[in-house]
Amino acid sequence: MERFISRGDHVVVKPNIGWARAPELAANTNPDLVAEVIRSCLKAGAKVVKVFDRTCNDPRRCYNLSGIEESATSAGAEVRQIRRNMFTPIKLPEGKLLKEWEIYKEYLEADKIINIPIAKHHSLSRVSLGAKNLMGVMGGNRGSLHTDFDQKLIDICSEILPTLTIIDAYRILVRNGPTGGNPADVKIQKSLIASDCIVTADYLAMDLFSLPLHQVGHIQEMLNRSLNKYDLSRFNYMQIDLGS
Repeated sequence: MERFISRGDHVVVKPNIGWARAPELAANTNPDLVAEVIRSCLKAGAKVVKVFDRTCNDPRRCYNLSGIEESATSAGAEVRQIRRNMFTPIKLPEGKLLKEWEIYKEYLEADKIINIPIAKHHSLSRVSLGAKNLMGVMGGNRGSLHTDFDQKLIDICSEILPTLTIIDAYRILVRNGPTGGNPADVKIQKSLIASDCIVTADYLAMDLFSLPLHQVGHIQEMLNRSLNKYDLSRFNYMQIDLGS
């Protein structure tokens, strides 16, 4: 983590806390992973670590049932629910369909962003990974993004890319996402994917669902716009087996 976090940094750790579901149902990021990332950031010298998400269900229930509020607080983070008056508009100069959108102010003010999505099926976008997880810091009418979703999502994401993306694939939701609710839809994968390039992380994570690139429009859109740091046909990656 010392490669990404400097002493005195104000850091945002952005998990998925969108649903009032227990960790075993794989609708939200694993609370143990969130806690470990927070501890790693603080050990690397972060001054403050903040955790928040714009939830889909009632925020109090999401923060509680997900286990993230308790785990993140215990690890030393400031855990806050989203406040509606804390969104501020930003310009999207490269946007194809959108030229402005509201983003959460504390996200924009952070020195470093650690994006920690859970890997899961999604009824609209096929999968929910790093880019999709950034919807949790977007304000406005998010429902309006569902039309021409791929272009609109990347219009916004291209201006708010994180420092590091760590995809939680310890448990993955393989069906009936993004809400889940049935343990039969959960697969124990015991994996993580980490990259300083959100496109690379999302691209690798598609393999968890056996999806080709052309079936995941928003990831293809990121590549079309050259948001990837690496040549995905040639890049080297390290695979580490930590055992059971």
